[in-house]
Amino acid sequence: MTQLSVKEESTLQIAPSKRLFLSVQGSAAALPLLLFCLFILAGLAGCKDSTPKAQATKAPIEVGVETLHPQSVILTSELPGRTTTSLVADVRPQVDGIIRERLFREGSEVKEGDVLYRIEPSSYRAAYDSAMAALKKAQATLPSSENKAKRYSELIRDKAISSQDYEDAKAIYEADLAAVASAKAEVERARINLGYTEIKAPISGRIEKSNLTPGALVTANQSVPLTTIRQLDTIFVDMTQSSSDLLDLRQAIATGRIHVSGTTMPVTLKLENGTVYSHSGTLEFSETKVDEGTGTFTVRAQFPNPERLLLPGMYVRAVIEEGRVDGCYLVPQRAVARNTKGEPVALFVNKDGKVEQRVLSVRRNVGNSWLVESGINDGDKLVVQGSQFIRAGQSVNTKEMIVVDATGEVRPVQAEETAKTVPARGEG
Repeated sequence: MTQLSVKEESTLQIAPSKRLFLSVQGSAAALPLLLFCLFILAGLAGCKDSTPKAQATKAPIEVGVETLHPQSVILTSELPGRTTTSLVADVRPQVDGIIRERLFREGSEVKEGDVLYRIEPSSYRAAYDSAMAALKKAQATLPSSENKAKRYSELIRDKAISSQDYEDAKAIYEADLAAVASAKAEVERARINLGYTEIKAPISGRIEKSNLTPGALVTANQSVPLTTIRQLDTIFVDMTQSSSDLLDLRQAIATGRIHVSGTTMPVTLKLENGTVYSHSGTLEFSETKVDEGTGTFTVRAQFPNPERLLLPGMYVRAVIEEGRVDGCYLVPQRAVARNTKGEPVALFVNKDGKVEQRVLSVRRNVGNSWLVESGINDGDKLVVQGSQFIRAGQSVNTKEMIVVDATGEVRPVQAEETAKTVPARGEG
């Protein structure tokens, strides 16, 4: 092998303790290879210099935190229900006859005692007149038999007449008295039937459509009502609640965890379109028996309805105030996760600025938050934003945030808001 006369020696420094010598024979042929090696070595050197120092000087991650404070929370239960009328009456005729006229406007408000229909009264007026005539006839014979009975009572003391004559006179007088009483009863019956020819409203309320028109034949106590009246000014809402929820509530009240004021529970109503009914109601009663098939029982609330906005059969959701819990914490649901054991956990930032994970004692939800009675101290900083980028034991920077309970939205605390007391979420 023939050695070239021209030799080029190139030295590249990678580290202070290492040197690489390349002997290249034929400088024109080795120049591309030399440039390629220089490019690769420069890249490796740059990576080696930046790795340890860059990680050591990297700034901590900033997370959003909410400072928690104990508060009083009003506990509520939201139950599905249906509205129902407090009073309902089907209007039916009590005598036979032909409807002569209708005296109300369908869908209007009527008062108790208003005349709704008139039945042809001719035959009933004639029956009343006949009964009055029979009464007068019976009354006409009464004075004669009465006087005879009194006269015979005096004669019997003197033994001027026989006992049989006295007993006969007395029997005739008592029979005449009975005839008069019977005639009076017939008059009263005829008067009542004549009054029934005017069909009156049994209760006050809103009247529905008429099922029969003038000219129709009706019979006493027929199965088809003429119309229906419903009282809407006071309306009931029937709801269903599980027996287990009732037991939990009673045990919480008995142990003092829930404080109840007064003997009645206020109730608010959410309508089908999502709006809140303007009038509040009160809880009236609950059934004393639990349905064996569903494990629920019925609860009834009463609401005023002056605008007649609530109609029977509407689907609503009733919010019942069960009581008040003091010294508890509301933790946004977005900040709570589950560990491998299924326990609720959340991330907090301690006084040293490091992240720690805690297991919470969650009792129930209140809006978009969890009600927590233990595992949190006053002033603890809960991570509500950026939890997916951190882990327990990591140092972080914090930024104060507020979680809107109604929507779950996270907002930064403005400078002027930090000096004010943030209203307790979940109250009222």
